[in-house]
Amino acid sequence: MAKVLGNSEFWRGLFALIMFVLLWEIGSRWKEMFGYSLPYVGLLPAPSEVAVAWTKVLPKWGYWESWYMSFKRVLAGFLAAMLIGIPFGLMLAVNKYFRDIFFPPFEVLRPIPPLAWVPASLIFWPTNEMSIAFVTFLGAFFTIVINVIGGARSIDVRYLRAAQSMGASQWDLFSKIILPGTLPSIFTGAAVGMGITWEVVLAAEMISGGGTQGSGGLGFFIWNSYMGGSLPQIVVGMISIGIAGYLSSSLIRIIGARFMPWRRLF
Repeated sequence: MAKVLGNSEFWRGLFALIMFVLLWEIGSRWKEMFGYSLPYVGLLPAPSEVAVAWTKVLPKWGYWESWYMSFKRVLAGFLAAMLIGIPFGLMLAVNKYFRDIFFPPFEVLRPIPPLAWVPASLIFWPTNEMSIAFVTFLGAFFTIVINVIGGARSIDVRYLRAAQSMGASQWDLFSKIILPGTLPSIFTGAAVGMGITWEVVLAAEMISGGGTQGSGGLGFFIWNSYMGGSLPQIVVGMISIGIAGYLSSSLIRIIGARFMPWRRLF
């Protein structure tokens, strides 16, 4: 805690958040103070109203169940994308024959937005839960694969030739040069993919309905708040998504720092 409080970055970030909330509060209440409303920001509920709405939903189990369901879906889709995407990307990067066969169809499917798969997945998969998990997987998969390919193919070929000249095996080349050299790109793709995964899972929860208030996840929580006409509660859901995404990305950065200790020097 002392290290955090002594960090100037922490205080700058805290100051920025306080100023943002203060300006938001003033902008939202501009009409009350000066008689006319500011465009856009004047339509938003003030942070104080959002705080009141938040205190009302915090004790409710359905709100926390929404967190749990969205986190579970994001984690399932993201882990599946990592487990399949990293080996697939490495194979595309290091094996020419594999790349010639699988890269063209991959490039055809990649530009299709994950949300465009929602109607098809609702028909193809027997349950809403499986269709949401599939769309969430797609949200991270293509980003992870592209980053893995770029990272592996950017490794200086002179390193590989030098290792081969000293008798390194194919496994040595992969484990000692290719994989460590690709790790920064893997974690960059993971961080970007995590953000896309949150966007996709929330939209999928809204489109699919997701079930009840609790089991529907944060996406359905926002949609249900919209249908109920509760604008402050909609903002509560949006801020909850931001917090959840921040926690997820922070976890990826912490894991990346563990796997890449040499980057702590920069």
